[in-house]
Amino acid sequence: MAGPASGRNGRARLFRAALPCLALIVLTGTAARAQTLTPDLFSSRRTSQMLPPDSPLRRTAAEVNDPPNSPKLQDKPAPSRIGQIPKYGLPAASGAADIGYDSLNRKRKKPKYYPGQAKPKPPIGPGSPPSPIASNTRLRLSIAPSESAHKTPIPPAMAGTVVGQPPRKRLRIDDDPFGAVGDYAGSFLIKSAVEFSGGYDTNPGRLAPAQGKPFYVIAPEFLAVSDWERHALVADLRGSFTGYGSHLTPNADGTPLSAPLDVDRPNFLGHVDGRLDVSRNTRLTAQGRLFVSTDNPGSPNVQAGLARYPILTTVGTTIGVDQSFNRLQVSAGATVDRTDYTNSKLTDGTSTTNDDRNFSQYGGVGRASYDLKPGIKPFVEVQGDSRVHDVRLDRSGFARDSSGGYVKGGTSVEFSRLLTGEIAVGYAARDYVDPRLDRLEGLLVSSSLVWTATPLTTAKFYSDTTITETTLPGTSGVLTHVYTVEVDHDFRRWLTAIGKFTWGSLDYQGNPRRDKIYAVSGEAIYKMNRNVWLRGTLRRDWLDSNLVGNSTASTVVMLGVRLQN
Repeated sequence: MAGPASGRNGRARLFRAALPCLALIVLTGTAARAQTLTPDLFSSRRTSQMLPPDSPLRRTAAEVNDPPNSPKLQDKPAPSRIGQIPKYGLPAASGAADIGYDSLNRKRKKPKYYPGQAKPKPPIGPGSPPSPIASNTRLRLSIAPSESAHKTPIPPAMAGTVVGQPPRKRLRIDDDPFGAVGDYAGSFLIKSAVEFSGGYDTNPGRLAPAQGKPFYVIAPEFLAVSDWERHALVADLRGSFTGYGSHLTPNADGTPLSAPLDVDRPNFLGHVDGRLDVSRNTRLTAQGRLFVSTDNPGSPNVQAGLARYPILTTVGTTIGVDQSFNRLQVSAGATVDRTDYTNSKLTDGTSTTNDDRNFSQYGGVGRASYDLKPGIKPFVEVQGDSRVHDVRLDRSGFARDSSGGYVKGGTSVEFSRLLTGEIAVGYAARDYVDPRLDRLEGLLVSSSLVWTATPLTTAKFYSDTTITETTLPGTSGVLTHVYTVEVDHDFRRWLTAIGKFTWGSLDYQGNPRRDKIYAVSGEAIYKMNRNVWLRGTLRRDWLDSNLVGNSTASTVVMLGVRLQN
């Protein structure tokens, strides 16, 4: 029977149970903490509290059918590895994506694209149709015969004619497909050539009563160009020897000819140019040059009664510096040249000296140019020199020491690669120490222009003005102007025709003599390959003098072969 005693007993038992719990809380001293509220607590997904960023709030059909995310598989314990043979490495196709190549040949899923998304083009391969011609590509109605005739057959894969083959990148067209390739020696590209020619000259001595002779020409060439990242060195050497099978016939009356009996002539022109790049805007330049030749046939400087031409040799050097100041470029150099003549051998066996024609020349040249705009670069050039002869008085008693120079101004042009070159005009003068010799002066014209009229036709124009020494008594010197027009046309890449016309004037100042020269020539070049060329030349020369008996004319026919590498 329940009573007050039973109620007190129940409360006493509850108090005895709660008292140890309160004592334990007091002894540990740990404060009570509430559970942290995170977004995972509001997740509607029961299988996991960690959601990927792109997962929706509800499970999709793909998640229901995806075994790795199935709750049953996640609750299933992992299989025991006791007694199993260990497997190392990765199984085949374990890294394969849902699309693309699979080594197990399983069916792949096709990629899905958003509405309006650009779909990539399928890769070109066997069985794929060739790509259509671009709209901006000019459609050729026919194939030129030169593109298919006389060509070595090549595999279709190399020619790019296999159906479905990706288009091959076209190589750059060789501007000179029959030019010499050359060989490399270290860091130098070396090209060499030699040309053998033979022909007939109706008047090799440029005599008033012409005497024709057959002749031969041997002309070697050598070119070496450095292939350096900085600095440069170029050697260009060209020579020739013109020989005739026999001597000229002397006059029947015994008077000496105005030309040597032996009209063989050597010729050599070579120079070595070097450039030292001190900095981006400063360069040191140097040149060594050598010139070997004879007096021109028909020149009044040729003595009467010679057995052969005396040989003149000019050797010189130039040392200078180029400095760039933004668009302004300034260059200056010092020059030294030495000219020597061999003795003249006469037909009677004696010889005469030419020491009075030997001289040394010291001078300098300066040039300033400004890059005004692309394609136009005006410049001003000034040159001065002094000539000192070995013998104070020449054979006629005149003192030939002199000083002179020139000043000219012009511009370099380059318009769309169609018209390139340089043109300048100026004034040249030379004063002699002998008061009996007048000042040698005149207009100076210098130009070199190339006009590419069509891809097959090129026109060139050259002009030059020189002041040269002479041995005529009372004559200061010769002011020479020469102009040349040349037209080149390629009928084929291996067949070229060249037409050239030259005219000029020779002004012997201090002498009544005035000469005019004309030359018309036609040339055909057949390029068999890069190493062998055939050349044919027909030329007509005229020398028209105001003095009776000094006008001459000649016709030259020549055929040769050129070997180059």
